[in-house]
Amino acid sequence: MIAKLKGEYGSGIEPLTYLGQNYMVVDRSLIPELLQVLRNEEQFDYCVDLTAVHYPKREKQFDVVWVLYSFARNERIRVKTLIAEGETLPSSIPVWATANWLEREVFDMFGIKFDGHPDLKRILLPDGWKGHPLRKDYGILQQDNEWVQINLGIESGQ
Repeated sequence: MIAKLKGEYGSGIEPLTYLGQNYMVVDRSLIPELLQVLRNEEQFDYCVDLTAVHYPKREKQFDVVWVLYSFARNERIRVKTLIAEGETLPSSIPVWATANWLEREVFDMFGIKFDGHPDLKRILLPDGWKGHPLRKDYGILQQDNEWVQINLGIESGQ
C-alpha cells in the first residue's frame, strides 16, 4: 500500500516505521486527498484519534497526527503532517464524522484551526480561556488567572 501511494504522490509522502508501527509524513497539501484515498480505497474506515505535538523551536512547530484503523485489514496507520504557527488544515469530518470532537480538542489544546469544521470551538476549556495548554510554551503551572478570578471569584491556587 505504501509503495503504491508513494508511486502516486512521490516526494509528498515519506513512509516510515518506528518500533514496528507504520506511519507516513505527508505534505500538508496532500492531506485532504490522501485521507479520502485511505478511507475509500485502502479501507481505513475508522479515525481512532487525531492529535498534535508542539515543537516550538522548529519552523513548522506542529505535527498533526491522524491514527487510522482498517477493520477489513486489521491494521493501523498513522498519517502525520507538519504545519507552521497560524497555518490551517482542512477538516477531516467529511471523511470521518468522528473527527468532529477530535478536531475541536486539537483546536482547544493547541490552537490549530480546521477549515470547514462546522462548529470549531473549545471542547474542554471554557470559551473565554486564554492560551492552549498542550503547547510546550504554556507552563505546566500556568492558568488563566483572569478567567479564574472573574468566573470563580477566587485567586488562583498556583
